[in-house]
Amino acid sequence: MSGSIANFKNCGSVLVTGASRGLGLEIVHCLASGAFSPGKIIATARDAAKAEKLQELAKQHPNIHIVTLDVLSQESIEKCAEDVAQLVQEEGLNCLINNAGINVVADFHSVTAEKMIENFHTNSVAPLMITKAFLPLLKRAASRGAAAGSKTMGIQRAAVINMSSLLGSVELNWGEGANNFKWYPYRTSKSALNMISRCMAVDLQPDGILCMVIHPGWVRTDMGGKEAPLSTEESISAVLSVIGGLTEKDHGSFLNFTGEQLPW
Repeated sequence: MSGSIANFKNCGSVLVTGASRGLGLEIVHCLASGAFSPGKIIATARDAAKAEKLQELAKQHPNIHIVTLDVLSQESIEKCAEDVAQLVQEEGLNCLINNAGINVVADFHSVTAEKMIENFHTNSVAPLMITKAFLPLLKRAASRGAAAGSKTMGIQRAAVINMSSLLGSVELNWGEGANNFKWYPYRTSKSALNMISRCMAVDLQPDGILCMVIHPGWVRTDMGGKEAPLSTEESISAVLSVIGGLTEKDHGSFLNFTGEQLPW
């Protein structure tokens, strides 16, 4: 599967949300420093001035473009889409990675309506609104790919990748695993993202835009904690290999970072 990551060099542009830290930062780093770097890596952060590690990376790699995006603000989403349109011009946007996410930890006793809505807005509603705002740019890239003779779906044409979680699987939240993570806001927000992704896959298919969901594994980040078995490097190199190799058979799918199908 690792060879698939090389397909990114045939990808004109990749946009990564939540790129100031954790998995988002590692996606930018991995794409920029490999021999398979896409034409443009567009990294979004809520406060670009404070994203010091991202700024350092951008100084080293001229194909990294930092754009401000507050995923909770419709105004900010629309402004970001305008900024990105200026960057990609008539080529459009080839790959949108909706990575920005938060974990509002709350169990049955501590959960409140506010905690549910907070997690749902960032993890479920925001990726939908962001994809809607970038649809004209994704369509432009998909049609250019088709005009150039690329009939297959994938990142060389246009793709929407939503970073979800195994914890969003309804089927797997039973038996032994059910007692470990009683995170009502997070788990339900990721289940909702999975359904949103499946709905979007139906709507984006006529335009040749691939849409799928991927689980990056349990990773040692601020959110994942120190006990997690995977480093950000291990997770993201695997995730990017999967994304690089996606074709129409993966449209509307829920995949693990290993490339295996996950149960909804």
